[in-house]
Amino acid sequence: MNKTSVYEVMKKAKYKILTAVCILIFVLGVAGCLFVVLSPARNTVNIVRDGEVLYSFDLTKTEDTTFDIYYKDSKNTIEIKGGKIRISAAECPDKICVKSGWLSSSAMPVVCLPNHLVIEFANNNSEVDAVAG
Repeated sequence: MNKTSVYEVMKKAKYKILTAVCILIFVLGVAGCLFVVLSPARNTVNIVRDGEVLYSFDLTKTEDTTFDIYYKDSKNTIEIKGGKIRISAAECPDKICVKSGWLSSSAMPVVCLPNHLVIEFANNNSEVDAVAG
């Protein structure tokens, strides 16, 4: 073997190793994201308005119920049924919160922006990670 072919073999080996490492990092990143998003839901939920917890429920211990939460001239109807929670009706223009359905993942809280209402699993890290400005 001459010098050039040894160099080319080493160069190809470096690229193969680098490619394998990049693929491994990518796969681990995707697996981590899926783990966070698809992890089993927690039992305790908070209903929050403007950073203040209005209600907190343990869904495994709360009986099926429906109740209203008012904000200015609007209301949201909250439904707890079968260990799940959702906004079943809302007096807001877009009704995205109603269309969100049952709260199922800590990654996707139920949010009603016009009425400043958020339903999220407790133990969600609500601490500020960074401040832009």
